[in-house]
Amino acid sequence: MANKKQGDKSYHAHIARVKAVRYIVLILLTLICLFSFYVLFVNSTRAHYDIQKGFSALPGGYIFKNFNSVIHNGNLPVIRCLINSLIVSAGTAICTTYSSCLTAYSIHAYDFKGRKALQTFIMAVMMIPTQVTALGFVDLMRTFRLTDNFIPLIVPAIAAPAVYFFMKQYMEGSLPLEIVEAARIDGSSEFRTFNSIVIPIMKPAIAVQAIFAFVSSWNNYFTPNLIISKDKMKTLPILIATLRGADFLKFDMGQVYMCILLAVLPVIVVYVFLSRYIIQGVAVGSVKG
Repeated sequence: MANKKQGDKSYHAHIARVKAVRYIVLILLTLICLFSFYVLFVNSTRAHYDIQKGFSALPGGYIFKNFNSVIHNGNLPVIRCLINSLIVSAGTAICTTYSSCLTAYSIHAYDFKGRKALQTFIMAVMMIPTQVTALGFVDLMRTFRLTDNFIPLIVPAIAAPAVYFFMKQYMEGSLPLEIVEAARIDGSSEFRTFNSIVIPIMKPAIAVQAIFAFVSSWNNYFTPNLIISKDKMKTLPILIATLRGADFLKFDMGQVYMCILLAVLPVIVVYVFLSRYIIQGVAVGSVKG
């Protein structure tokens, strides 16, 4: 009996040590990931000549001055770029989640000829890199006269094979077809069934994919840079890339860091307030799928 108790104590002590090591490693990785954001915040509060002196662990007192300088700087249309990025990102999130959920529902709820072939084709499209089709896409947009327009940045999000796959996997475990059949018997139309019954059931998956689509579109530089050339239509990644390619001696580095902070801040806010939906949605989708 004494040996058993001693063995239990040793086992629990070993588990406690393993957990402690895991937490220490996770804390260290978190600090490493957050360090660059902390440096960004500190430099956004410092003056240009202070930044040139080197690294500082303490914030400065120029945060409001740098903020006002960025907002009223005609060469840095941050507010306009923020609005443009918000329009594109929100539109992309709405289009990609709704259309992917609708596509997954049609394949999940209907049994038709060519169903498996269609699923295979959708998954095959996911393997094609965006860069491969970029030249043809730009030529097509020029033919349609849609350059310097938000439509090419939003509408193509309707075709999102990865989002469709996630929705389909989640739907297979969360949407029983008996509910759809009952709605049809009651005389509900297909779109009413989808919007009134399927969408509420799919809320966790939709929330997760909407967040990912929003952040991905917010950080997207490649496609907007090909389509947008007018300054008033540019998004934040294009503005930041312009700052990175410019001669830093001609810029107030405090304003540059403040501009980057304003660009990153919305994404941080989205993750802070909606991270629980990401964790819950991914966990439920992976278990039920």
